[in-house]
Amino acid sequence: MAGAKLTPSPSEIDPDVKTEVQKTPEPTWVNPSSPVRTTGSFGSDAGQRYQEEYSMDSTNAQVQVEFYVNENTLKERLKLFFIKNQRSSLRIRMFNFFLKILTCVLYIVRVSLDDSTAVNCNPCTAICHNNSRTNTTESLKINWDLIFWVNRHECVWAIQVTVALIGFLETMLITYLSYKGNIWEQIFKICFILEMINTVPFIITIFWCSLRNIFVPVFLNCWLAKGALENMINDFHRAIQRTHSAMFNQVVILICTLLCLVFTGACGIEHLERAGKPLSIFYALYFCIVTFSTVGYGDVTPKIWPSQLLVVILICVALVVLPLQFEELAYLWMERQKLGGNYSRHRAQTEKHVVLCVSSLKIDLLMDFLNEFYAHPRLQDYYVVILCPTEIDIQVRRILQIPLWSQRVIYLQGSALKDQDLMRAKMDDAEACFILSSRNEVDRTAADHQTILRAWAAKDFAPNCPLYVQILKPENKFHVKFADHVVCEEEFKYAMLALNCVCPATSTLVTLLVHTSRGQEGQLSPENWQKMYGRCSGNEVYHIRLCDSKFFGEYDGKSFTYASFHAHKKYGVCLIGVKREDNKSILLNPGPRHIMAAADTCYYINITKEENSAFIFKQEEKHSKGLSVSGLYDAPSRLPVHSIIASMGTVAIDLQNPDPPEESGKLTLPTENGDGSRRPSIAPVLEIADSSAILPCDLLSDQSEDETNQSDEEGSVGSDFVKGYPPNSPYIGSSPTLCHLLPQKAPFCCLRLDKGCTHSSFVDAKAYGFKNKLIIVSAEMAGNGLYNFIVPLRAYYRPRKELNPIVLLLDNAPDNHFLEAICCFPMVYFMAGTIDNLDNLLQCGIIYADNLVVVDKESTMCAEEDYMADAKTIVNVQTMFRLFPSLSIITELTHPSNMRFMQFRAKDCYSLALSKLEKIERDKGSNLAFMFRLPFAAGRVFSISMLDTLLYQSFVKDYMIAIARLLLGLDTTPGSGYLCVMKITEEDLWIRTYGRLFQKLCSSSAEIPIGIYRTESHMFSTSESKDSYAQSQVSINVEHGEEQRERRDAWKEKVAHRNSTASDQSEHPLLRKKSMQWARRLSRKSAKPPSRTERISQQRLNLYRRSERQELSELVKNRMKHLGLPTVGYDEMNDHQNTLSYVLINPPPDTMLELNDIVYIIRSDPLAHMPEDSQVGQARGSRNQQEFGTETRDETHL
Repeated sequence: MAGAKLTPSPSEIDPDVKTEVQKTPEPTWVNPSSPVRTTGSFGSDAGQRYQEEYSMDSTNAQVQVEFYVNENTLKERLKLFFIKNQRSSLRIRMFNFFLKILTCVLYIVRVSLDDSTAVNCNPCTAICHNNSRTNTTESLKINWDLIFWVNRHECVWAIQVTVALIGFLETMLITYLSYKGNIWEQIFKICFILEMINTVPFIITIFWCSLRNIFVPVFLNCWLAKGALENMINDFHRAIQRTHSAMFNQVVILICTLLCLVFTGACGIEHLERAGKPLSIFYALYFCIVTFSTVGYGDVTPKIWPSQLLVVILICVALVVLPLQFEELAYLWMERQKLGGNYSRHRAQTEKHVVLCVSSLKIDLLMDFLNEFYAHPRLQDYYVVILCPTEIDIQVRRILQIPLWSQRVIYLQGSALKDQDLMRAKMDDAEACFILSSRNEVDRTAADHQTILRAWAAKDFAPNCPLYVQILKPENKFHVKFADHVVCEEEFKYAMLALNCVCPATSTLVTLLVHTSRGQEGQLSPENWQKMYGRCSGNEVYHIRLCDSKFFGEYDGKSFTYASFHAHKKYGVCLIGVKREDNKSILLNPGPRHIMAAADTCYYINITKEENSAFIFKQEEKHSKGLSVSGLYDAPSRLPVHSIIASMGTVAIDLQNPDPPEESGKLTLPTENGDGSRRPSIAPVLEIADSSAILPCDLLSDQSEDETNQSDEEGSVGSDFVKGYPPNSPYIGSSPTLCHLLPQKAPFCCLRLDKGCTHSSFVDAKAYGFKNKLIIVSAEMAGNGLYNFIVPLRAYYRPRKELNPIVLLLDNAPDNHFLEAICCFPMVYFMAGTIDNLDNLLQCGIIYADNLVVVDKESTMCAEEDYMADAKTIVNVQTMFRLFPSLSIITELTHPSNMRFMQFRAKDCYSLALSKLEKIERDKGSNLAFMFRLPFAAGRVFSISMLDTLLYQSFVKDYMIAIARLLLGLDTTPGSGYLCVMKITEEDLWIRTYGRLFQKLCSSSAEIPIGIYRTESHMFSTSESKDSYAQSQVSINVEHGEEQRERRDAWKEKVAHRNSTASDQSEHPLLRKKSMQWARRLSRKSAKPPSRTERISQQRLNLYRRSERQELSELVKNRMKHLGLPTVGYDEMNDHQNTLSYVLINPPPDTMLELNDIVYIIRSDPLAHMPEDSQVGQARGSRNQQEFGTETRDETHL
């Protein structure tokens, strides 16, 4: 078989295959992408040839088979050169276009040189007829000889004949190459007919000289030029491998059509009018333009019927052709409006822009991005290009038509996976690309997959463009690890909700920090808490190098704690972190052992950044006036925008001034209670900390937590816990955190709270006998993000005896993979159930819970009406709020605007007044209009969409994500501190002010306070059944004398509050009175006294409320009895309905402390104080061990 010769059948013979047998085969490999160059061919226009070799046995000759994609014939090579090859075809069509333009120009030249009086009319007799028009009657006659014959100069004729020959030959060649079996199809083409009309007569005149002056309508070549231009544009875009704009092509076609109509009409009318009253080419052009523009002056009109007939034909053609062209143009324009057009290359190179890639664009997402992005002054000149695959929403279109955004926002409909769309958005020239996930999708994993592909496509297309990616699921985060900044929604969400349970209102604190605000919200409100809360909400995190800073420049070589305290004392700024020049990690409160260097980058909280601050020094003025400056700081006496740093009542701080005046030593410390006893003093903050300065004060000590003395704690809770890193992480990319762990993993059966097993017979939370309050988490499923809820609550710096049991109330039972990850944590249980089932709530121990966290469910995020996605969650939480009023419920919502329905009271005047205040702030353009809602201010409600600004701010502040992760405990950098709280008790009120507290914490335990969580008593209008008549008589416009009296009363109350051992906010009538005045002013209540009918209705309402409360209480108790649960723990009267809470970020140093204030502090890393030298003595080691144990207390009592 190897030597046999195979003869193919006739059906198998391919004429395109050429077989050659070579004795000495020399295989030639040809690049398939480039054509084979053959002698006698047209260079690069030769057909492409592919060669393959088939080797048989070594004894046989090698056969080389050459395959030709195109026939190697003259016709195919000509077709490739003239038609198929883009570059050669483009050159030919350009030549043809200019050739047709030349013929039109020659026609104009011939018309300008034409003399109708010297026309040779009859070629046979060569008799000239002078067309004399001496009278009116002869002028109306048509001289047909002037229509068919013209006066053509020899040189013009020669050029026209040459051009005609070239055009004729080219047309015949193209017709031959385009022939596909039907010759009539080629002959009856409009372009072929026009070409024959304009070329054949000139060719005939070569052989018949008497016909050289015959009229040829050469001006019709303008239509051939139009077709050549269209083909030339198409070939041009094919040659440069770019997709051309259909809109551009259509505009070119429309313009060319109009020009051809006008040119054809002008030339035709000028020629036909030669037979009547001659009309110059200019006036003919003027007539056509006036006619086609529908103006019709009537000063120039055709005189004879042939030219009038031509005008009629042209108008009919225009009425047919132009509407079709305009319709196509309008359609393309509408499509372009949907797609958004292109962002031009010139603009991309001369202007700065960012690209926003989203799968679906909602109005809330767009406004949050635009408001936060353009809140920074240096971004005002940036453009935002939105790339979205869906058609623009009507609301979004309406917003983008506002002049504020229409000049800066460009919407492009397209996909980030297409290079053409990325080219339209000029991604390679963009300053940044934001890729956001669609959190409203039912399948969040699929939404993450789309985000990952978009990130990959953007990185592949523009490797140098910074990427800012938002991901939903933590297990998908490692796919976009290459991005410059990544925000995982579930990581931040669960960590924030977890810290809300131990550090109240952490969600509000972080949300206010990552939003851009100037602190002007609520400044027109008569409520003092709203003014202070709104002013402090303007604090943000900024950075500056130490050597460039006036705030911190003088503390070069000083300890971090010293720099933080004195910067706050002088300027009101709170230094929270630092980064070494040789280290990329940010350290929050590295402690007093960290010595500030000139190259350090300082991170601080302030109302504005230092570069925008004005420093006004008035020290010299006070010396010149003879005023004592002992009670003043050596820094500016007035802060820009921020509140003035008060010096009165802070003598202990003033005594620690690094450069005290001479008179300061003669001041005596204030007395307490007027008995002459000295109040406790505050130690100074040392510039350079020694070993003794690292030790915490006695107030922080807790011998029960001392790991070196556990003899008294053998039987206590947590004595069998160990510290270590969780052995199993549920997903890739989780940050390792040192946690409290069980010595051995708990069996999966023991993690079930409501079912007993062989190891434990407990079936409810009461049976376990937990000493601390429970934390219940209600979620739809046990996702990997829930792991980040447990880790911050089991971190090593949490006191073991204060660990709260965690109960996961899940709609769907968790899988073994998740149980494997959480079985190493102590006191973590799960239970299958929902929050809308009262029995499930009672079984999981809601009676013994301190916090209930309601996580937004994925299945409810997608609704027919977007804002109805939170409906089920809101109603269920409202039910629990009525059933368990003492329970602190922390709720996550999809839409921030729905937080106004949390703890809804329909007849509460104060809530209605807050609603009007929110509308006022929104009309002013505030980005935080919802901040005055009581649930948000108290940290009871949270929406993950409010953290979208964290990703947006990273474009200007690239450190914000790292700082937020450190604050929330998602990352644990060695040497970096962590966020915790301390509560102000009666024993701590002697400190009096926030500035003195700052000094106390810095000097004793090296802790940095960053804010206050304050709770005040507040009597709402619906809960006040007494004194309704007296309250209705309160005037809205308070007279000046009454205000003075109220101020004196308020001062006395403040003094009594500071000197008393117990203070109750409910005993402040001024606060309650002011609140009622403000509520009545905004709600526009009438000042007239209520009638007898209204008083009776109020009494009936109170009775109804009491009966409703009793009915709900009986319902809960009956269900508890049915389940066999004791009803002792059900507290039916204790609630939080008469208090309001809010967060004060970096308040002024003169802010007075109040009882039960919770202070946010950044505590230094306890492990950073462990001795590094292995040769340190045992006494020093035991001291450090004690320090490690005592500094992990969650609350500090001063």
